[in-house]
Amino acid sequence: MDKSRLAVVMTGPDPEDLTARARIRDAALLHFGEHGFERATIRGIAETAGVSSGLVRHHFGSKQALREACDAHLVKLISRLNDQVRAHPTTGDVNYVAAARAAIGPYQRYLARALAEGGAAPLFDAMVQMSEQWLAEADKNRPDIPDVDRTTRAAVGTAMALAITVLHKHVSRVTGVEVLSPEGDLLLARTLIDLYSHPMLSLEDAASIRAALDKLQSTSPQMDRGGTPP
Repeated sequence: MDKSRLAVVMTGPDPEDLTARARIRDAALLHFGEHGFERATIRGIAETAGVSSGLVRHHFGSKQALREACDAHLVKLISRLNDQVRAHPTTGDVNYVAAARAAIGPYQRYLARALAEGGAAPLFDAMVQMSEQWLAEADKNRPDIPDVDRTTRAAVGTAMALAITVLHKHVSRVTGVEVLSPEGDLLLARTLIDLYSHPMLSLEDAASIRAALDKLQSTSPQMDRGGTPP
């Protein structure tokens, strides 16, 4: 592997990460991941960061603002990686799965817990927007017209991708490989390539199933937005 190319993708720490503010943020990511947002305390975060509770409040004001800073940091990391992948989408000397794990690996527990608790909305939304960019390019070469709007497809695709973060223990158990490891990086990359390059439905099968859904929708009672008949 070309070490210089890997260095481009797995860029070094942001200068901001050398500050007390960044230490507090990383301590918060740790505590939110271990205890959840509600149970984590400013005092505990301050102790882990080696600062006073007053300094935590000076920098962030509240625990909610601190969580928002944590999410913004992860958005920054993922956005930077996405930009690098878009600039070099077919590079053969870097496993982007490994690069992603290196970027967010230290925050894996926070991300899994926040997603399970319904948090990390800024990160989820940012990933949806990134997915929309990729879909916009892919749609140009589609032989058929998408049946679902791009934002919905991006949201579902993002949820499926992030499921590995939440369900990694189950995936590791079934495959016999720790997916959050170098060996798992390679297995996951190969699996994703296989899944994305071999659709499970033909265009004809998809059209037939859509027609059946259209028929079902036309004969079923109209549902309100809450999913219940009027």
